[in-house]
Amino acid sequence: MTNLDAVTAWVNTYRAAWETNDPGAIAGLFAEDAAYFTEPWAQPWVGRQAIVAGWLEHRDEPGSATFEWHPLIVADELAVIEATTRYSSPPRVYSNMWVLRLDNNGQARQFTEWWMRHPDS
Repeated sequence: MTNLDAVTAWVNTYRAAWETNDPGAIAGLFAEDAAYFTEPWAQPWVGRQAIVAGWLEHRDEPGSATFEWHPLIVADELAVIEATTRYSSPPRVYSNMWVLRLDNNGQARQFTEWWMRHPDS
């Protein structure tokens, strides 16, 4: 069941994994057979092992970004999140939209992210 508390907990755990790049923390975010779409029409990383490998291959360095978010939609099976990511070096800003589907354990079954770089950032 997706609710605001579950979504908030998941995003907070995601941020902690983002800051550590700890494989166990990353894996704990996702159901065993989850799909992570790094872009809406990209081939997803499917399954925990592939998600951890893809994440670590494209990881950000800890402390390199700030992240602000708020929910747009939270329904029984779906959450849509709007966010802003600011990187310090090189300086750049992205608007993000996440579509998140959680299972009953609070792990993502499906995660899709859209990101758009701000002009002149």
